[in-house]
Amino acid sequence: MAETIVLITGSKETKETLAEQLEELVGDFVTVKSYAVEEDYIPLIEGELVIFSSRIVSEEAATSIGTSCSVLVASRVVNFHALDALFDLPHGTEILYVNDLKETVHEAIHSLKEIGVDHLHFYPYYPGKRSVKTIPLAVTPGEVEKVPEFVERIINIKPRLIDMATMIDILNRLDLLEAKHRDVSVRYLQRMIHLNRRIALMSQESKRMAEHLQEVVNGVHDGILAVNADGVVTVFNGILEQILQVDGRRAIGRSLTDIILDPELQAFVQGTKGDQPASRFFTVEETDVMVHAMHIDVNDTTVVTFKNVGEALEIERRRQRDLKKKGHYAKFTFQDIVGKHPALLETKSIAKKLAKSDLTILIQGESGTGKELFASSMHHESPRKDGPFLAVNFSALPEDLVESELFGYDEGAFTGARKGGKKGLFEQADGGTIFLDEIGDISLKVQARLLRVLQEKELLRVGGAEIIPVDVRVIAATNKDLLKLMDEKMFREDLYHRLKVLFLHLPELRNRKEDLAELVQYFIHQSGRGDRQIPDEVIHKLAGYDWFGNIRELKNTIDYMLTVADGNSLTLQDIPNESFFVRPKTEANASVAPAYQNGPARSGAEAVPGLASESFVEEKELMLLLEVTAVLQDAGKTASRKAIREQLRQLGEADLTEQQIRYRMNLLQERGLLTVFRGRIGAKLNAEGYRWLDEIIN
Repeated sequence: MAETIVLITGSKETKETLAEQLEELVGDFVTVKSYAVEEDYIPLIEGELVIFSSRIVSEEAATSIGTSCSVLVASRVVNFHALDALFDLPHGTEILYVNDLKETVHEAIHSLKEIGVDHLHFYPYYPGKRSVKTIPLAVTPGEVEKVPEFVERIINIKPRLIDMATMIDILNRLDLLEAKHRDVSVRYLQRMIHLNRRIALMSQESKRMAEHLQEVVNGVHDGILAVNADGVVTVFNGILEQILQVDGRRAIGRSLTDIILDPELQAFVQGTKGDQPASRFFTVEETDVMVHAMHIDVNDTTVVTFKNVGEALEIERRRQRDLKKKGHYAKFTFQDIVGKHPALLETKSIAKKLAKSDLTILIQGESGTGKELFASSMHHESPRKDGPFLAVNFSALPEDLVESELFGYDEGAFTGARKGGKKGLFEQADGGTIFLDEIGDISLKVQARLLRVLQEKELLRVGGAEIIPVDVRVIAATNKDLLKLMDEKMFREDLYHRLKVLFLHLPELRNRKEDLAELVQYFIHQSGRGDRQIPDEVIHKLAGYDWFGNIRELKNTIDYMLTVADGNSLTLQDIPNESFFVRPKTEANASVAPAYQNGPARSGAEAVPGLASESFVEEKELMLLLEVTAVLQDAGKTASRKAIREQLRQLGEADLTEQQIRYRMNLLQERGLLTVFRGRIGAKLNAEGYRWLDEIIN
């Protein structure tokens, strides 16, 4: 009785695999020696049981086998332990099976089909085969070097194993069949049970995954249908059951023409073979649906979705209501912009054209000219009108909140951060428009982050690591001189050019005073007091002011007058005093036409030569201040605000506060009639002031 088995294989990998199998089954009572023809020196073997892995190996190693040896060519089966990758392949996948010999290739393909790997289409390949189909995927039992060069992916299922019949033959030749047959059989059976358990688990997992996918498909709010290359239905969800009024269990596995009876819909689904998906409106079982079909080349499958148009419209209406509840919608349209002045009409015309583009817009205009009104109107005229509209005023946001409000933050980004994080305004405005008012007030740090959003169309939350894409149209606005801020290194030049792709300048109210009467009537009607009258003399008086606060200031003035008015008519006495109104902020305003310069002073007194008083400041008051200052100065007294106020009270001419006196004295100083000093010195008339007083007296 021999106590040694000599295993001879062609390759090293086959040697290692089969030696491991033999050691596991008979290694505790037989010594296993192994050689590979391609790498080992095989000595002359005498008196041993020699197992060859294949017929061709027995021919190659024949010179090393003595006549006293018992020789056996093993029958082999597919290595069951490396089949996972094959089970993962889609049904109908074409694949080359590559091995060293024609007979072993066909044996292996037959074995694979016997154990249930019958969902793939195998094509045999071996060295010397003439007719070969060019397929990018190949499977081989360890013969990787024999795979054709055109193959892109190789699945190595490891060398085939020795089958049970050969194992019984080995035991018989060793005269161990009766003694060890049961042990070897049990071990082989254990391996098969382990394999069956793996296959069962894979089957269960596949079934569980299929059920999960079906649950997911059923959870989708649209009807979903999938049809394979043969026109057979492979996916049919619950929503589609309701639309087509067909039992989904009856639909799976049946021909499309048995499920969909409408010939136009059949032709639409079957005709979707191009790269681009197709959409078309159909009425199916009295339900209006939008059908969207897409062909998938990998599995030669057509996927079709059915969207209920009525439900889609209701969802959109609900979304619009939610946006309005949150205030994320545009409140104004171009119809809300009141006025017929040519400058305004031209601005509206340009704004409507800019609205059609998706490029960034910079709106320049003084405070109160209606920048948000125009931004909202342009959103309504844009292709994004159904998306959200969010407005943020940087001058109203604390610096430490700007970043988190704009870009959002992740959980734990800072102390007090909301659990789960928070979406920023850019994320909330996705698909719509964001209006960035007072853009000149943001810090350089925020400018850098904003520049990235404009350039890359993506953002990073505060404390976050995930890049989030955003689809937002940006409209920015400012009443500041951004070029001056750039010179002062307070505003980034690259951001300026990113913002000013398109540009819109809003006209000031003082340059379109012809619209004032219409605006006044509009604000009266808007307040719900349309019964109130406003005489022409009041309109004329209001038109004399330059309205440096523009439309907002005019509205505030009308609201004030409506509040203090006693009767149904607004009067001159209802106009607030000059401290109510906005003053010019820059030297540029000095070039603006002064108020009342074309009309007489209300008191009838002579106007100060060369002096145009600011809104609602009477010429008589300015003249009195000059006279009182001269009287105090001639008496050797200090012309302080307190002293001037007391003197005016004694004369009974005017009752002005010290703040009002200071404002009027500054006006007189601007025209070169006196000098206002700080501290206790007060004001002093100069030569020009005395000359004017002499002319009035004479």
